[in-house]
Amino acid sequence: MHQPMKTEDKNSIHLSYDNAAYSNTCTVDANTGDRGYRLQENDTTFQCSRESVTPADQDDVSNNIHFSLASSDNETQNSDLGIYQIEKNITSSDGRADADDNSPSNEKVKKGNSKIITFMSYIKEKLLSSKASPNVDNKEKELETDDVGRETWGKKIDFLLSVIGFAVDLGNVWRFPYICYNNGGGAFLVPYLLMLIFLGLPLFYMELALGQYQKCGAISVWNRICPVFSGVGYGICLVSTLVGMYYNTIIAWGVFYMFASFRSEVPWAGCNNSWNTENCMSLSTNFNKSLITNFTLTASDEYYTNEVLGVQGHNGIEDIGAPRWQLVLSLAAVFFIVYFSIWKGIKSSGKAVWITATVPYVVLIILLIRGCTLPGSVEGIKYYITPVWGKLLDEQVWIDAASQIFFSLGPGFGTLLALASYNNFHNNCYFDAITVSIINCMTSFLAGFVVFAVLGYMAQAQGVSIENLPTNGPGLVFVVYPEVIATLDGSVFWSIIFFLMLITLGLDSTFGGLEAVITAICDEYPLMKRNRELFVLGLVIVCFLGGLPTVTNGGQYVINLLDNHAAPISLLFICFIEAIAVNWFYGCQKFSNDIESMLGHQPGIFWKICWVGICPICLLILFVLSCWKYEGLDLMGYVYPPWAVAVGWCITASSILCIPVYGVYRFIITPGTLKQKVLRLIRPSVVSDHLVLNGGSYNKDSYSISMNQTNLSNSITMESAISLKMNGDSHNV
Repeated sequence: MHQPMKTEDKNSIHLSYDNAAYSNTCTVDANTGDRGYRLQENDTTFQCSRESVTPADQDDVSNNIHFSLASSDNETQNSDLGIYQIEKNITSSDGRADADDNSPSNEKVKKGNSKIITFMSYIKEKLLSSKASPNVDNKEKELETDDVGRETWGKKIDFLLSVIGFAVDLGNVWRFPYICYNNGGGAFLVPYLLMLIFLGLPLFYMELALGQYQKCGAISVWNRICPVFSGVGYGICLVSTLVGMYYNTIIAWGVFYMFASFRSEVPWAGCNNSWNTENCMSLSTNFNKSLITNFTLTASDEYYTNEVLGVQGHNGIEDIGAPRWQLVLSLAAVFFIVYFSIWKGIKSSGKAVWITATVPYVVLIILLIRGCTLPGSVEGIKYYITPVWGKLLDEQVWIDAASQIFFSLGPGFGTLLALASYNNFHNNCYFDAITVSIINCMTSFLAGFVVFAVLGYMAQAQGVSIENLPTNGPGLVFVVYPEVIATLDGSVFWSIIFFLMLITLGLDSTFGGLEAVITAICDEYPLMKRNRELFVLGLVIVCFLGGLPTVTNGGQYVINLLDNHAAPISLLFICFIEAIAVNWFYGCQKFSNDIESMLGHQPGIFWKICWVGICPICLLILFVLSCWKYEGLDLMGYVYPPWAVAVGWCITASSILCIPVYGVYRFIITPGTLKQKVLRLIRPSVVSDHLVLNGGSYNKDSYSISMNQTNLSNSITMESAISLKMNGDSHNV
């Protein structure tokens, strides 16, 4: 393919393009100067022909490389229907660009709707010179150029704090301590660490590497991997939006508590308030402390259920009532903060996480020190870490360990893809994955000490065992802690910093979840990217309106329904498909080569085994068990009616069905025979500019450009390893 063309009487540029369905050939007559090839505006003829390729000719589809034919608005459609736009290039014999301002700067030849072949800009600068560029080997500087207009993190620490803030959320404060205590205490660390090593960490590393290499969100990335699975991106966006509708309500509760704490005494300290009943008991005032019965409720419990949630007279999801204006204002305040933290992109959110990701650690350390000084705290900590080795024989312990690791690190939400897509190409994402995973797990373990130090004190004060105290979910965060805080000197101060910690823990997770949706939509639909502020505003309004049912008198029933059905089950399936698509269809070795081009070394055999086998198997088992062991919903003794359970499964199915529905739609609109459709849907259909510069290898279409000039013959052929041959010299890009 590298043989020079025969000398002709006129100069010409010949472009040929082949793929599974069409063969396109375009020829342009051009005048040539001493300093290179030049397309003249008024003296150029253009001929282009397209020939259909018969199925027989395509039995052996051996095209080796694909470059996207991207329009000016970054549209990414099937390149086989692409239209060409050839840009002017002027180079001197020594490789310098022509600086003649009188020459047209962007001459082009169009056929139909104009689309640009992405490697033309590279040819313009590097290939149309009569000798090789002296900087071919200087990859480090060349590869720092990202996609046009794509911002990058200002500092590495901004990215790390954003990922840490997303991974460390409210679940680290209440879910891990409860699961650890309920599944063997210290013995639970064995399955927990094994699941971290073989499931959580490989998925975390895979998503960071994938986002950093492809530099796009959760929708567009599949066009660059395996287009038939593009529905995964839409499913991820739907999950993140649904989570944003109820997760921010929990933050709003924290806002409500924090503002309620700005008084001389925290309002849940006593039992003489309008929301209290005759069964109220207060530790801080010793009210009814000696009359504890099965019906006794702590002052903080009655404040949470009667004053904050307003559940009096509402017996279930059938009658959730009207929104409570106090919670509506708190929710509006949360979304106000969220909007102005992410509306400008990572430049704004990267600064906000300096506060939201660091404050929780300061508060946790303060609370740990204070908790360890309380009477009974040592017994609580012993109860937390004492191993019960017999628990390891229970399969539920291993399932809980896998679930906790999976949902703690957060793969599948699209957030890791989105945040990593703004990294520099050579950022060490392997180091990031290891660091963030360790910090996340250590934070969970630290929170356990804080929680059980407080529970030990509360159990001793009430004269009951720890088993009889609420140790999970809102019961821990909004009942147990406030009750203990009310007994401390300076309760107002402790209350403010505690709920400030909850707010910041929730906010940076919200930033990450919504950024996943924003990045995915903006990358796929450039119109949204050009109007990011308006799009973010619209998304925030949608989440706010969707969250209004959760701030009603029966809002906790809605939250429980969404919490069980919006994300957990569907994310297991989404991550299973993601692991299969990346490592089986795109190819584990090809993905490893991508990582090598960024980091300079291949992933070890351990990572490849996890990506290909262990992770998909574990995810599939967890998904099947989650469906099989589902036993309905209940909350504080209330059992959800069948219609509510059906609604929950519809919510779960909505994100899962995005995958097959979009796959069928993509199959229908893809041209060609059945075999050609399948080949196009399982091969990358788009590659971005920064990967063209990197010299990546792709498996779809092939292009060749041949230039013929009197007294000079040049031949350029683009293959799997992009190569240039001029005047007998061969150069690999």
